[in-house]
Amino acid sequence: MTGTDILTGIALVLVIEGLVYALAPSLIERLLEALREMPIETRRNLGLMTFATGIVLLWLVRG
Repeated sequence: MTGTDILTGIALVLVIEGLVYALAPSLIERLLEALREMPIETRRNLGLMTFATGIVLLWLVRG
């Protein structure tokens, strides 16, 4: 994995997040409210599951 790959990945995340904010700002507000109501442990588990899914996808694509 090169620095270019890392920057490409970061750029793609920013593009997708920017589209979500531009096209569905009210959805973001509802999502943030739902996150506030979740217990911290649930948020942590959600983050770990998201992280693991990303690692598996990277492994499948790059492997």
